[in-house]
Amino acid sequence: MREFPTLAQATPVWARIAALSFGGPAGQIAVMHRVLVEEKKWIGDDRFLHALNFCMLLPGPEAQQLATYIGWLMHGVRGALVAGGLFILPGALAIMGLSWIYAIWGEVGFISGLFFGLKAAVLAIVVQAVVRVGKRALKNNVMRAIAAASFVAIFVLGAPFPLIVAASGVIGWLGARAGIAAFLVKGGHGGGGKTHVADAETLLGEELALTAEGRAGAFRAGLAALALWLVPVAAILLAAPGSVFADIAVYFSKLAVLTFGGAYAVLAWVAQEAVGTYHWLQPGEMLDGLGMAETTPGPLIMVLQFVGFMGAARAEGSLWAGTLGGLLTTWVTFAPCFAWIFLGAPFMEGLRSNKALSAALTAVTAAVVGVILNLALWFAIHVIWAEVTPGPLALQLPVWGSINWSAAALSVLALVAVFRLKLGMVTMLGGAAVLGLAAHLMGLAG
Repeated sequence: MREFPTLAQATPVWARIAALSFGGPAGQIAVMHRVLVEEKKWIGDDRFLHALNFCMLLPGPEAQQLATYIGWLMHGVRGALVAGGLFILPGALAIMGLSWIYAIWGEVGFISGLFFGLKAAVLAIVVQAVVRVGKRALKNNVMRAIAAASFVAIFVLGAPFPLIVAASGVIGWLGARAGIAAFLVKGGHGGGGKTHVADAETLLGEELALTAEGRAGAFRAGLAALALWLVPVAAILLAAPGSVFADIAVYFSKLAVLTFGGAYAVLAWVAQEAVGTYHWLQPGEMLDGLGMAETTPGPLIMVLQFVGFMGAARAEGSLWAGTLGGLLTTWVTFAPCFAWIFLGAPFMEGLRSNKALSAALTAVTAAVVGVILNLALWFAIHVIWAEVTPGPLALQLPVWGSINWSAAALSVLALVAVFRLKLGMVTMLGGAAVLGLAAHLMGLAG
């Protein structure tokens, strides 16, 4: 029988998973499944999918939380910190470096040309996310109606994202309690493997014996994570009320509690607030940040570090202030993720048969389709047209005469690359960046 790996032996595996974690949560979860289930056989398919369902019930990036949870299953609190921390580290370092480059040389022709192309690629990736999540989530007319209502609420009426999440979750919960069959469908990203690996055949085994000390240790670690999240926020509010750092600490802390539905859904809310309310970024810069996150390893939600960096750098007129703002954003985004895992993981077995919670998640996932569609249209308007004008209610309408034909052509090419040619993300992003640079050199990117 194989020996259970020590934490020192498991750490390089977690580092490998972190280095390969490109392509958003679906790709990251597929990498974890391939390595942990199919190659290493540390955990079986059923327990992996059960853990994924638990993480989908939590606010925050589900792939990072899944790594944290499996790390906790294998090696307790230390294992969770190693697995979850390594999942964040490569992306945090890469985004910080790119943020400095963007802030210093973003207006230089070479850099702006590359990002001009990346914007078109990002638009295609978000449209692809609408299609993927829609196929998974919209299994019946009730789910489609929830998605449509969600889109109208956020795109036409300007309803806040947290309200949409809460309303859809309540609808799903009530629908399940009423026994309506449409709310009892299952969703999820899926593990990505064709061969079923039984839990009993893995190192963790089918049954997990969680000791009282193990539960108590997780609870203490959860409380510590909450303190490490909330105490710095409180200190900033006391020391520098009204500052950009106070705004960053409070806003991204709220986001950490309400980030259901994946990164693309959250970015719709960030686009509303960071661009429209706080004026930390311009719409095109939000797209540039997402392009950075798409081309670096780690959670897609790491784009928030770029948002915090640019907001603080502009408010304080210093790149070092931007660095502090970016690190603060990352801290208040991910410290709660560890808290949710440590506090909830020991009790997750009780969630297996809770149909009402599963139905609430199903309805939220359906609503997320509408939110991501809103994000896709928002991006399209700001990528392809140079000017927008307020429309009725909360609508933003493009000024048709301000269309950028080069951006429109690149966007169409990116959509063809994704949906027709089925190009991989790295190939498509690289090609779009090269075409953007070429357009700049020919004077077509303006």
